[in-house]
Amino acid sequence: MVAFLLNHILLICIAAAALAVWLYRSHQRSLRHRAWLMNEAVHNRDFSFRLSARGLTSGERAIQEMLNNMGQEISRLVSENEVESWQRLTRVLTHEVMNGVAPITSISQSLLGRPEVVGSQLEEGLRAIHETGRSLSAFVESYRKMSQLEAPRPSQVGLLALMRSLMPSWPEMQWQTDIPQELILTTDENMLRQVLTNLLRNAAEAGADRIDMRWQERTLAVSNNGDPIPAEAQPDIFVPFFTTKTTGTGIGLPLSRQMMVSQGGDLKLATHPTAGYHATFLLQFPEEHSSRTPRMAHSPL
Repeated sequence: MVAFLLNHILLICIAAAALAVWLYRSHQRSLRHRAWLMNEAVHNRDFSFRLSARGLTSGERAIQEMLNNMGQEISRLVSENEVESWQRLTRVLTHEVMNGVAPITSISQSLLGRPEVVGSQLEEGLRAIHETGRSLSAFVESYRKMSQLEAPRPSQVGLLALMRSLMPSWPEMQWQTDIPQELILTTDENMLRQVLTNLLRNAAEAGADRIDMRWQERTLAVSNNGDPIPAEAQPDIFVPFFTTKTTGTGIGLPLSRQMMVSQGGDLKLATHPTAGYHATFLLQFPEEHSSRTPRMAHSPL
Protein backbone atom coordinates (compact mmCIF):
# COMPACT_ATOMS: atom_id res chain seq x y z
CA MET A 1 0.00 0.00 0.00
CA VAL A 2 2.81 2.38 0.92
CA ALA A 3 4.65 1.50 -2.26
CA PHE A 4 1.48 2.16 -4.26
CA LEU A 5 1.06 5.60 -2.67
CA LEU A 6 4.70 6.44 -3.25
CA ASN A 7 4.44 5.43 -6.88
CA HIS A 8 1.24 7.45 -7.21
CA ILE A 9 2.89 10.51 -5.65
CA LEU A 10 5.93 10.04 -7.89
CA LEU A 11 3.72 9.93 -10.99
CA ILE A 12 1.95 13.11 -9.88
CA CYS A 13 5.30 14.85 -9.32
CA ILE A 14 6.56 13.75 -12.72
CA ALA A 15 3.33 14.95 -14.38
CA ALA A 16 3.53 18.29 -12.52
CA ALA A 17 7.17 18.69 -13.51
CA ALA A 18 6.35 17.89 -17.15
CA LEU A 19 3.47 20.38 -17.09
CA ALA A 20 5.72 23.03 -15.54
CA VAL A 21 8.34 22.45 -18.24
CA TRP A 22 5.68 22.64 -20.97
CA LEU A 23 4.23 25.83 -19.51
CA TYR A 24 7.69 27.35 -19.21
CA ARG A 25 8.59 26.51 -22.79
CA SER A 26 5.21 27.73 -24.03
CA HIS A 27 5.69 31.00 -22.15
CA GLN A 28 9.19 31.39 -23.61
CA ARG A 29 7.79 30.82 -27.12
CA SER A 30 5.21 33.49 -26.43
CA LEU A 31 7.91 35.92 -25.29
CA ARG A 32 10.00 35.18 -28.39
CA HIS A 33 6.94 35.81 -30.55
CA ARG A 34 6.40 39.14 -28.81
CA ALA A 35 10.01 40.07 -29.46
CA TRP A 36 9.62 39.12 -33.14
CA LEU A 37 6.44 41.20 -33.48
CA MET A 38 8.05 44.25 -31.92
CA ASN A 39 11.18 43.83 -34.02
CA GLU A 40 9.04 43.67 -37.18
CA ALA A 41 7.14 46.78 -36.09
CA VAL A 42 10.38 48.72 -35.61
CA HIS A 43 11.75 47.40 -38.92
CA ASN A 44 8.60 48.66 -40.69
CA ARG A 45 8.74 51.99 -38.81
CA ASP A 46 5.44 51.21 -37.12
CA PHE A 47 6.22 52.84 -33.79
CA SER A 48 2.57 52.95 -32.73
CA PHE A 49 2.60 49.23 -31.88
CA ARG A 50 1.16 48.13 -28.54
CA LEU A 51 1.04 44.56 -27.22
CA SER A 52 -1.21 43.37 -24.43
CA ALA A 53 0.42 42.60 -21.07
CA ARG A 54 -2.09 39.87 -20.21
CA GLY A 55 -0.58 36.58 -19.09
CA LEU A 56 2.75 38.13 -18.10
CA THR A 57 4.42 38.20 -14.72
CA SER A 58 4.64 41.52 -12.91
CA GLY A 59 8.21 42.09 -14.09
CA GLU A 60 7.44 41.12 -17.68
CA ARG A 61 4.32 43.29 -17.59
CA ALA A 62 6.38 46.30 -16.52
CA ILE A 63 8.85 45.68 -19.36
CA GLN A 64 6.03 45.31 -21.90
CA GLU A 65 4.37 48.54 -20.78
CA MET A 66 7.73 50.31 -20.96
CA LEU A 67 8.27 49.04 -24.51
CA ASN A 68 4.76 50.11 -25.53
CA ASN A 69 5.42 53.61 -24.21
CA MET A 70 8.88 53.62 -25.79
CA GLY A 71 7.34 52.92 -29.19
CA GLN A 72 5.09 55.95 -28.87
CA GLU A 73 7.98 58.11 -27.70
CA ILE A 74 10.15 56.97 -30.62
CA SER A 75 7.28 57.78 -32.98
CA ARG A 76 6.97 61.27 -31.52
CA LEU A 77 10.70 61.93 -31.74
CA VAL A 78 10.87 60.68 -35.34
CA SER A 79 7.97 62.95 -36.31
CA GLU A 80 9.55 65.88 -34.49
CA ASN A 81 12.88 65.33 -36.26
CA GLU A 82 11.19 65.04 -39.67
CA VAL A 83 9.24 68.26 -39.10
CA GLU A 84 12.39 70.11 -38.03
CA SER A 85 14.25 68.84 -41.11
CA TRP A 86 11.50 69.99 -43.45
CA GLN A 87 11.37 73.34 -41.68
CA ARG A 88 15.08 73.91 -42.28
CA LEU A 89 14.84 72.82 -45.91
CA THR A 90 11.78 75.00 -46.50
CA ARG A 91 13.52 78.05 -45.03
CA VAL A 92 16.48 77.58 -47.39
CA LEU A 93 14.32 76.95 -50.46
CA THR A 94 11.95 79.85 -49.88
CA HIS A 95 14.86 82.22 -49.21
CA GLU A 96 16.73 81.24 -52.36
CA VAL A 97 13.65 81.23 -54.60
CA MET A 98 12.43 84.58 -53.31
CA ASN A 99 15.89 86.10 -53.84
CA GLY A 100 15.80 84.96 -57.46
CA VAL A 101 12.20 85.87 -58.21
CA ALA A 102 12.05 89.31 -56.58
CA PRO A 103 14.33 91.12 -59.07
CA ILE A 104 12.64 89.42 -62.04
CA THR A 105 9.23 90.67 -60.87
CA SER A 106 10.54 94.13 -60.09
CA ILE A 107 12.44 94.59 -63.36
CA SER A 108 9.59 93.25 -65.52
CA GLN A 109 7.12 95.61 -63.81
CA SER A 110 9.48 98.54 -64.39
CA LEU A 111 9.86 97.67 -68.08
CA LEU A 112 6.08 97.35 -68.52
CA GLY A 113 5.76 101.02 -67.55
CA ARG A 114 8.06 102.29 -70.28
CA PRO A 115 6.40 104.08 -73.23
CA GLU A 116 8.38 102.14 -75.82
CA VAL A 117 7.10 98.83 -74.37
CA VAL A 118 3.41 99.69 -74.06
CA GLY A 119 1.62 98.38 -77.13
CA SER A 120 4.72 96.70 -78.51
CA GLN A 121 5.41 93.03 -79.13
CA LEU A 122 7.48 92.94 -75.95
CA GLU A 123 4.57 93.86 -73.69
CA GLU A 124 2.84 90.46 -73.83
CA GLY A 125 6.05 88.58 -73.04
CA LEU A 126 7.05 90.92 -70.22
CA ARG A 127 3.56 90.73 -68.75
CA ALA A 128 3.72 86.92 -68.80
CA ILE A 129 7.10 87.05 -67.02
CA HIS A 130 5.75 89.50 -64.46
CA GLU A 131 2.57 87.50 -63.74
CA THR A 132 4.53 84.24 -63.49
CA GLY A 133 6.94 85.87 -61.06
CA ARG A 134 4.09 87.20 -58.92
CA SER A 135 2.39 83.81 -58.93
CA LEU A 136 5.60 82.04 -57.95
CA SER A 137 6.22 84.58 -55.18
CA ALA A 138 2.72 84.01 -53.78
CA PHE A 139 3.22 80.25 -54.01
CA VAL A 140 6.55 80.37 -52.17
CA GLU A 141 5.18 82.78 -49.59
CA SER A 142 2.61 80.19 -48.55
CA TYR A 143 5.47 77.86 -47.62
CA ARG A 144 6.93 80.38 -45.21
CA LYS A 145 4.18 79.18 -42.89
CA MET A 146 6.08 75.92 -42.55
CA SER A 147 9.00 77.73 -40.89
CA GLN A 148 7.17 80.59 -39.18
CA LEU A 149 4.51 78.74 -37.22
CA GLU A 150 3.67 80.59 -34.01
CA ALA A 151 4.12 78.88 -30.66
CA PRO A 152 0.98 77.04 -29.48
CA ARG A 153 -1.32 78.82 -27.03
CA PRO A 154 -2.99 75.96 -25.16
CA SER A 155 -6.37 76.36 -23.52
CA GLN A 156 -9.21 74.12 -22.36
CA VAL A 157 -11.08 72.94 -25.47
CA GLY A 158 -14.22 70.80 -25.57
CA LEU A 159 -13.63 68.42 -28.48
CA LEU A 160 -17.28 67.59 -29.16
CA ALA A 161 -18.27 71.28 -29.17
CA LEU A 162 -15.42 72.09 -31.55
CA MET A 163 -16.46 69.30 -33.91
CA ARG A 164 -20.07 70.47 -33.92
CA SER A 165 -18.97 73.98 -34.83
CA LEU A 166 -17.23 72.59 -37.93
CA MET A 167 -20.08 70.42 -39.18
CA PRO A 168 -22.24 73.18 -40.77
CA SER A 169 -19.40 73.94 -43.20
CA TRP A 170 -19.95 70.50 -44.77
CA PRO A 171 -23.75 70.01 -44.81
CA GLU A 172 -23.51 67.25 -47.41
CA MET A 173 -21.56 65.01 -45.00
CA GLN A 174 -23.05 62.31 -42.79
CA TRP A 175 -21.36 62.34 -39.39
CA GLN A 176 -20.75 59.48 -36.98
CA THR A 177 -19.10 60.14 -33.62
CA ASP A 178 -17.85 58.01 -30.77
CA ILE A 179 -16.22 60.37 -28.29
CA PRO A 180 -16.78 61.32 -24.65
CA GLN A 181 -19.49 63.92 -24.16
CA GLU A 182 -17.32 66.11 -21.96
CA LEU A 183 -13.83 65.37 -23.22
CA ILE A 184 -11.60 68.38 -22.53
CA LEU A 185 -8.30 68.82 -24.36
CA THR A 186 -5.52 71.17 -23.29
CA THR A 187 -4.49 72.32 -26.75
CA ASP A 188 -4.31 75.32 -29.07
CA GLU A 189 -7.90 75.62 -30.27
CA ASN A 190 -7.06 77.52 -33.46
CA MET A 191 -4.43 74.96 -34.45
CA LEU A 192 -6.74 72.02 -33.77
CA ARG A 193 -9.53 73.71 -35.72
CA GLN A 194 -7.15 74.23 -38.66
CA VAL A 195 -5.96 70.62 -38.57
CA LEU A 196 -9.53 69.27 -38.58
CA THR A 197 -10.54 71.74 -41.30
CA ASN A 198 -7.67 70.58 -43.51
CA LEU A 199 -8.63 66.92 -43.04
CA LEU A 200 -12.31 67.59 -43.75
CA ARG A 201 -11.52 69.71 -46.80
CA ASN A 202 -9.29 66.98 -48.19
CA ALA A 203 -12.02 64.42 -47.57
CA ALA A 204 -14.60 66.54 -49.40
CA GLU A 205 -12.24 67.06 -52.34
CA ALA A 206 -11.74 63.28 -52.46
CA GLY A 207 -15.50 62.80 -52.89
CA ALA A 208 -16.35 61.72 -49.32
CA ASP A 209 -19.90 61.98 -48.02
CA ARG A 210 -19.38 60.19 -44.67
CA ILE A 211 -17.10 61.15 -41.77
CA ASP A 212 -16.39 59.07 -38.69
CA MET A 213 -14.68 60.55 -35.60
CA ARG A 214 -13.85 58.45 -32.56
CA TRP A 215 -11.68 58.87 -29.48
CA GLN A 216 -9.54 56.15 -27.89
CA GLU A 217 -6.38 56.27 -25.78
CA ARG A 218 -5.42 59.91 -26.37
CA THR A 219 -6.07 59.55 -30.11
CA LEU A 220 -8.77 61.06 -32.30
CA ALA A 221 -9.36 58.95 -35.42
CA VAL A 222 -10.87 60.89 -38.34
CA SER A 223 -12.09 58.65 -41.16
CA ASN A 224 -13.72 59.35 -44.52
CA ASN A 225 -15.10 57.29 -47.41
CA GLY A 226 -13.55 59.38 -50.18
CA ASP A 227 -11.23 58.05 -52.84
CA PRO A 228 -8.49 55.91 -51.25
CA ILE A 229 -4.99 57.37 -51.03
CA PRO A 230 -2.81 55.42 -53.50
CA ALA A 231 -0.43 53.04 -51.72
CA GLU A 232 2.59 54.49 -53.51
CA ALA A 233 1.67 58.00 -52.34
CA GLN A 234 1.02 57.21 -48.68
CA PRO A 235 4.67 57.49 -47.49
CA ASP A 236 4.90 61.02 -48.95
CA ILE A 237 1.63 62.70 -47.98
CA PHE A 238 3.27 64.61 -45.11
CA VAL A 239 6.19 65.77 -47.27
CA PRO A 240 6.02 69.52 -48.07
CA PHE A 241 5.39 70.29 -51.77
CA PHE A 242 3.98 66.78 -52.39
CA THR A 243 0.39 66.50 -53.56
CA THR A 244 -1.75 64.06 -55.53
CA LYS A 245 -4.19 66.82 -56.57
CA THR A 246 -3.76 68.79 -59.79
CA THR A 247 -4.53 72.06 -57.99
CA GLY A 248 -3.02 71.20 -54.61
CA THR A 249 -0.17 73.09 -52.96
CA GLY A 250 1.08 70.24 -50.77
CA ILE A 251 1.06 72.36 -47.63
CA GLY A 252 -2.13 71.30 -45.80
CA LEU A 253 -1.07 67.95 -44.33
CA PRO A 254 2.57 68.89 -43.57
CA LEU A 255 1.42 72.05 -41.81
CA SER A 256 -1.25 70.12 -39.90
CA ARG A 257 1.32 67.60 -38.73
CA GLN A 258 3.66 70.39 -37.69
CA MET A 259 0.86 71.92 -35.59
CA MET A 260 0.32 68.62 -33.79
CA VAL A 261 4.04 67.95 -33.27
CA SER A 262 4.58 71.47 -31.88
CA GLN A 263 2.25 70.50 -29.02
CA GLY A 264 3.90 67.18 -28.27
CA GLY A 265 1.44 65.16 -30.36
CA ASP A 266 1.44 63.79 -33.89
CA LEU A 267 -0.66 63.32 -37.02
CA LYS A 268 -0.49 60.04 -38.92
CA LEU A 269 -2.23 58.07 -41.62
CA ALA A 270 -3.51 54.81 -40.12
CA THR A 271 -2.11 51.66 -41.70
CA HIS A 272 -5.58 50.13 -41.70
CA PRO A 273 -8.59 52.48 -42.08
CA THR A 274 -11.63 52.17 -39.85
CA ALA A 275 -13.99 49.50 -41.22
CA GLY A 276 -16.26 50.96 -43.89
CA TYR A 277 -13.96 53.90 -44.70
CA HIS A 278 -11.09 54.43 -47.13
CA ALA A 279 -8.76 56.66 -45.10
CA THR A 280 -8.22 57.22 -41.39
CA PHE A 281 -6.02 59.96 -39.93
CA LEU A 282 -4.88 59.71 -36.30
CA LEU A 283 -4.50 62.88 -34.21
CA GLN A 284 -2.40 61.84 -31.22
CA PHE A 285 -2.31 63.99 -28.07
CA PRO A 286 0.06 63.84 -25.08
CA GLU A 287 -1.43 62.16 -22.03
CA GLU A 288 -1.47 65.35 -19.96
CA HIS A 289 -3.40 67.15 -22.71
CA SER A 290 -6.71 65.34 -22.18
CA SER A 291 -9.24 64.50 -19.52
CA ARG A 292 -12.44 62.57 -19.99
CA THR A 293 -15.65 61.41 -18.42
CA PRO A 294 -17.17 57.92 -18.79
CA ARG A 295 -20.24 59.15 -20.66
CA MET A 296 -20.03 58.49 -24.38
CA ALA A 297 -21.73 59.89 -27.44
CA HIS A 298 -22.67 57.23 -30.01
CA SER A 299 -24.69 59.08 -32.60
CA PRO A 300 -24.77 60.29 -36.16
CA LEU A 301 -24.85 64.09 -35.82
